[in-house]
Amino acid sequence: MSNALKQLLEGSVTLVVGLALWLFTGDVELPVVTLTKVGVVMMFWGGAQLLYGTYLGLAGQRAKS
Repeated sequence: MSNALKQLLEGSVTLVVGLALWLFTGDVELPVVTLTKVGVVMMFWGGAQLLYGTYLGLAGQRAKS
């Protein structure tokens, strides 16, 4: 499995988990953090991983040709 594929897979899972936290944990209260805010951070992190994985995939294809 290439590094680009790993980044794409990890980024998509992180994004989906963050989206689930953001959508479904609005009424859950924890003393330290708000799960909806954690979900937003995870969505941004997952999006960044998706962009990086896309970059690695495109850079790898250019190097091969």
